[in-house]
Amino acid sequence: MSLSVIIITRNESANIVACLQSVSFADEVIVLDGQSTDDTISLAQKYGATVVHSQTWEGFGHQKNKALAHATHEWVLSLDADERVSDQLAKEIQAVLTHAHHAVYDIPRLTNFCGQWIHHCGWRPDRVARLFKRNEARFSDDVVHEKLIPLHTQSVGRLQNSLLHYSYPTAQAYWRKLQTYSQAWAQQKFDQGQTTSMSRAVSSGFFAFLKSYLFRLGFLDGAMGLAVCILQAQAAYGKYFTLYCLSQGKK
Repeated sequence: MSLSVIIITRNESANIVACLQSVSFADEVIVLDGQSTDDTISLAQKYGATVVHSQTWEGFGHQKNKALAHATHEWVLSLDADERVSDQLAKEIQAVLTHAHHAVYDIPRLTNFCGQWIHHCGWRPDRVARLFKRNEARFSDDVVHEKLIPLHTQSVGRLQNSLLHYSYPTAQAYWRKLQTYSQAWAQQKFDQGQTTSMSRAVSSGFFAFLKSYLFRLGFLDGAMGLAVCILQAQAAYGKYFTLYCLSQGKK
């Protein structure tokens, strides 16, 4: 069974090479680039990817569907540039494609935060549906937190080996993503007519910390686990606070 890998990028020169090297077993790699100003495009081409240029940005879901439209093989693996397919996962994917029992498979994801793998806090196993038959699924149109939607079946297979996620190499990287995602999430909800209150923002932050640190055993990840749980609380507060500001007519 042949496999296409699709990746959406914008200024991912720090990540794209390692990502592409981890999927060297694929039959083709499509990189849909959203107007990068760094070396992302040249590096992707150097390592064998077909680069497609996107002049507009309508959110992560739309971008991934654009990339999907350029895939030509029966099976598709969707990756973010900061993800890596481990050797064990690569072997499992190849084995599954020779005797697939499902049209869609999800993959457990293991995230690295500031140099430490996080095994709790609600970050593990963090299953994401990423491997699928090209004509059997598409991505939701969400601006952020898009999901893969099976078109003809609700039966999803499960892979066992981890997709490695290097999303937060530094605290600064987390803050940048927090700002981007909070603003995009809040704008999407506001455009859909939703509003919120300051009390909802505060309570969301409080309960996010309680859930991730106690109920999801974040304390077992030590000091970095505590940091992750605090940051998750700030993320929960931040997105609702941003929505509150929009609903109050504030920037």
